[in-house]
Amino acid sequence: MPSLKDLKNRITSVKSTQKITAAMKMVAASKLRRAQDQAEAGRPYAERMARMLSSLAANVQAGGEGPRLMAGTGKDEVHLLVVMTADRGLCGAFNSSIVREARRQIALLQGQGKTVKIMTVGRKGRDNLRRTHAGLIGQTFEEVGRRRLSFADADQIAARVLEMFEAGEFDVCSVVYNRFKSAMTQIVTVQQVVPFAVPESTEAAPATDEARALYEYEPDEEQILAELLPRNLSIQVYRALLENAASEQGARMTAMDNATRNAGDMINRLTLTYNRTRQAYITKELIEIISGAEAL
Repeated sequence: MPSLKDLKNRITSVKSTQKITAAMKMVAASKLRRAQDQAEAGRPYAERMARMLSSLAANVQAGGEGPRLMAGTGKDEVHLLVVMTADRGLCGAFNSSIVREARRQIALLQGQGKTVKIMTVGRKGRDNLRRTHAGLIGQTFEEVGRRRLSFADADQIAARVLEMFEAGEFDVCSVVYNRFKSAMTQIVTVQQVVPFAVPESTEAAPATDEARALYEYEPDEEQILAELLPRNLSIQVYRALLENAASEQGARMTAMDNATRNAGDMINRLTLTYNRTRQAYITKELIEIISGAEAL
C-alpha cells in the first residue's frame, strides 16, 4: 500500500500533467480555427480546377492522347504513395490511422504484383513506416509548414513528384491524408494525383446552366492541359496539406481535452484514496493509544 507521501506526490504530478494538457488543448483550439478556415477556403478552388480539367480532358480524349500527366505512362506497375502525417504526436489516432491505411494500400498493391515506393511528409509517418517498410521509403519532407503552411511548401513536394514522374520512376501516384470533417472526425483519404483521374460520371452534379455550358478554348485544349496539369498537381497537394493541418489540430484538441478530463478523474480517485489512507492511519494510531492506555 503506498504511503501518504507517495500519494501526495502522485497527485501533484498528475495536476502538473493536467495543466500541460489543458494548455495544449487551448493552443490547438486557437490553431484549429485558422487551419479550418484555410482548408475550407482551399476546397472550392481545387474542386473547380479538377472540374475544368475534367471537361478539357474529355474533349482531348475524344480526339487525341493528351499530355503525359493525364494519359500516364501506359503502364500500371510502379506506384508511389505520398503519405502525409504530422511531425509531432499527442494528437490521438491522427497519425496511426494514416499509417494504417498506407500499410493497407501497400499490402493491396503488392498482393497484385505491383512495385510500391513511398514518399513521406512528416516525421511520424516516416518513423512508423520505417519499422515495416524501410526499403520502400525514398525521400522524406519534414517540418512542412511549421510556422505557416504556404503554397510554396506544396509546390516543392509537387515538383519532386513531377521530377520523379518525368524520370520514369513510377506510373501512378496517390496521396494518403486525413480529410477534415470536424474537430472530432477526420476521414482517411487516398487520392490519385498522377495521372490525372477523370471522374467516371458527373450525374450527381447539378444540371445548372454552367454545367451545361459549352466553352471554346484558346489556345487548344492540349496546350492548356500541358500548362494546368502541373499546377493542378501542386493545388491538390496543397489541398491535402491544408486538410491534414486542420485534421491534426482538431485531433490534438480532442485528445488533449480527453487527457485533461482523464487527469481530473485520476486526481479525484487519488484524492479519495489519500483521504481514506490518512483516515486509516489516524484510526490505527488512536487504537494504539487507547490500547496502551487500557493496558496501563
